[in-house]
Order: sequence, then structure tokens, then C-alpha cells
Amino acid sequence: MCVKHRNLTWTLALLFLSGALCIKMNVTYQLGHICAVKGSSVVIPCSYDYPKEHKVEEVLWGHEKYHIYDGPFLFDSAMKNTTSRFQFIGDKEHNCSFLIHQIENNDTGKYAFRFITDKDKFTGKYGPTLKVVDLNISLAKLNGSRSFKEGDSVNMTCTNSCDGGHRSSIFTWLKNGEPIHEGPVLYVSNISSTNTGNYTCSLKTQRATTSEVINIDVEYGPRNTSVSIIPLKEVDGSYFKCICTSNANPPVENYTWFKIDENDHLIVVGNQSVISVSDGGQYLCSATNKHGSQNSTVIVKFKEPFNRGLLLIPTVAVLLIVTTVIAITREQQVDSHHDDGGVIYSTVCSYYKKPKLNVYLGLLSTQRTEDINQQRL
Repeated sequence: MCVKHRNLTWTLALLFLSGALCIKMNVTYQLGHICAVKGSSVVIPCSYDYPKEHKVEEVLWGHEKYHIYDGPFLFDSAMKNTTSRFQFIGDKEHNCSFLIHQIENNDTGKYAFRFITDKDKFTGKYGPTLKVVDLNISLAKLNGSRSFKEGDSVNMTCTNSCDGGHRSSIFTWLKNGEPIHEGPVLYVSNISSTNTGNYTCSLKTQRATTSEVINIDVEYGPRNTSVSIIPLKEVDGSYFKCICTSNANPPVENYTWFKIDENDHLIVVGNQSVISVSDGGQYLCSATNKHGSQNSTVIVKFKEPFNRGLLLIPTVAVLLIVTTVIAITREQQVDSHHDDGGVIYSTVCSYYKKPKLNVYLGLLSTQRTEDINQQRL
């Protein structure tokens, strides 16, 4: 019995020793299927074994769309031009985990790890399969329409199909790229024009995982309808240009101008935003789109333009008076000659430019007159 027991012990010892010495090259993937949201980062966990007498020299990761034995490879430790989106986070001992940044749709598929030792090479061809999905937004409105108008309410839900219906993801809601809410559901009630914008959702921990864009364009009727006036020179009988403006979504479809007559009746005088006015009175405009209409808050009052023909008569009269005065003045200033004993009286001194010479001529004329008078006596 003792002999048999000793033989069994030696047999077991040899089996364990042979097992320890004959470790085979092997790759183990902890996950068979991996689901990731587009734009996120994902880790493919992996481990590998090889005989102790081997030394690992090169590690590689490949994709099924390429040759998993010959490449090209997504990552090759012997190459320096490997894209930065793919990162080997393992080592050259037993960890072969692989990190993919900013997942894209074309990253979908099966992956494989390959390593080369100083004595052999091995590829774990039965690698994990990566599935890439988008975040989805479902939208619900009370009226069921795809358009939005003031006063509506809208309910938006963000889903990640990788959750499998468990809603384990934590979401962030963004409006025009700015975070506004956390949670799977965004509810907006009694919406107004301030809610207009582009809405998306993302994973809270990975903002690069952006969903499709939901555009909310809130429609409303005309508001802030106003009138501006530009005086014009008389062209084709018009004296004023009137411009009607209004804020509306969709834009104003029709502008209507009215004149208020003496009986307070509205008379349509134009169907465009700009009109020219040549007669006085009270005017207002109305702006209309599919959601309603609004009249201008300011009633425009014009004075009757003056009749320029009436200005012609007084103008002609003034011209005649001025002409007559000028003629009389010139007649008085004409040189006067008086035949009185050879004395010549001159009134042209005022035309001389030098005042001193004018005075001298006047004195000379006066002196000659006195001499003549004495001779007569």
C-alpha cells in the first residue's frame, strides 16, 4: 500500500510540474460584447499569457476590417505613427487592455490582440465586438404638431440604447451648447420666443457624446409694430415716405396701410411696408402673418402740404418792389450838371474810394461858388 501511495504522489507531482513548464500562449478577453455611445471613450479589458522563458517584444491591436495577422494595425508598439485615438494601456507582461477615444461609427466591429515574443507570436482571434450607438431624443407635444407656437408645452426624453431600457445613464441637456438641465427628461411648458434654440443631450461624464439636434423655433404673431416717417422733396406729388416695421415669426406676410377719413372710416391706401404720401390726414399700418395681426401703436398725422403756387404772387410782388427801389436809387446817383455862372456841382464824390480826396473836391467846389457870388455883388 505504501508503494502504491508513493507512486501516486510522484505521478501528481510530475503532472503539476509539466503543467507549470508547458504554459501555452493565450489571450483572454473579459467582455465578448461592448456597447458605446458615439463620441465616448471605451476600454477593452484584456489579459495574455506566455511561457516564462519568453520575452515580449511587440504588442499590437487590430480590427476585423483589416488583416488581424498582417495588419495594418490600429496600434503597434513598434510603430511611432499610430493614431492618438487608440491607446494601449496594458504592459508587456500580462495586461493587454486597449483604450479607444472619441468613438466613431466606423469603429464598430470585432477587435483582436496580437503579441510577439523573442521566440514566437500569437493572436487572440476571438476578440470582443464593439457596437456604437447614438443618443436619441424623443419629443412629445400636446398638440402633436412639429411646429411650435407661444403657449405650447413640449416634453423631450434622452435615451441611450446601451442601457437596455434600465436608464442607468446620467444625462445633461444643452441649449445652443450651454448646459441647462440634468436628467433623462426635459420638460418646457408655456414656451415663448425665449425658448427658441437648438437642444441636445449628452452623457454627463462625457460631453463629447452629443445627440441629434432638436431645433425649437417658436412662432408668434406680429408684435412691436411701428411706423417711421421720412420727409421727401416733392417728387411726383409725394412729400413723405412712411415705413411700417414689425417683429414676427414667421415674418410678416402682408402690410396694409389705412387712412382715417373725416368719418373715422378706414380706407386702404397701400399693401406694402413702404408707401409715399402726398396729402394730409391720419394714417396707420397693420402687419399680418398666419398667427394674427397687429396695428401700429402710433397714428401718423400729416399736415396738408402747402400750395407752392400761392407763394408765386407775393414773390413776384416783392421782386417788383425791389426792382423799383433799385431803379430810383440809381437815377438819384447819376451825375448832375447845373449851368449856374459856370459853376459845376458834382455829386459823384461818393463814388471815390479815398475819403480824403472826396472832402477836398467838395471844399474846392464850395470855394469857387463863393468867389463868383462876390464878383456879382
